Amino acid sequence: MSEPQGSQGTEGTTQRLPVLEKAADTDVGEYEPPPVPEGAAEGRFWSARRVPAAIVALLLVVIAGFFLYDITAVRAEQPAMRWRRELAAQLAERPLDDIWVLVGAGIAAALGVWLIVLAATPGLRGVLPMRRTGTDVRAGLHREAAALVLRDRAVEVAGVQSVRVRLTRTKADVGAVAHFRELDDVRADLDATLAEAISGLGLARPPALSVQVRRPGKKG
Repeated sequence: MSEPQGSQGTEGTTQRLPVLEKAADTDVGEYEPPPVPEGAAEGRFWSARRVPAAIVALLLVVIAGFFLYDITAVRAEQPAMRWRRELAAQLAERPLDDIWVLVGAGIAAALGVWLIVLAATPGLRGVLPMRRTGTDVRAGLHREAAALVLRDRAVEVAGVQSVRVRLTRTKADVGAVAHFRELDDVRADLDATLAEAISGLGLARPPALSVQVRRPGKKG
């Protein structure tokens, strides 16, 4: 499993040669995911947060080094560093409602909230947990790969010209263009095929399926 590349949804598109052109129509199907077997639900994978942890550690080392050097200099009967004397003077003279004090407090508070959110959330939104079949193995599937599987299965349905898949952790939105056959028949076949494909992915929490079928738009 590799690090995810990204965000909110995943899309895949494939194209076949058009056969007919008709007025645009749309048909929508909703699919409820099958019940998850008892004990099969899995939480999201936790991110290592290497970059934020490295930044925080580096800042702490630099700040601690400056203060340690200054304290050592003062213990050796040397004058304190200029930046610390000026900082102490500014903090003593400026009132609490000063604009720079408020700006500094806001930045510190924002950084603190950011670190708390990183510590309390798992991350790795692009990895979908799979059902665990053993106690010592845990697997995940990238959303890009899952969307590609659904797209490949959808284009196998007769009458489908092109398919667009947007997959999130909770829902799979599939938009298909059908250039022949009745839209109801194409949608029914897509519902059955994609429901089987989602079940075959082995996800701990299968996403709900939404299918839209339409005719190709007129050119020009």
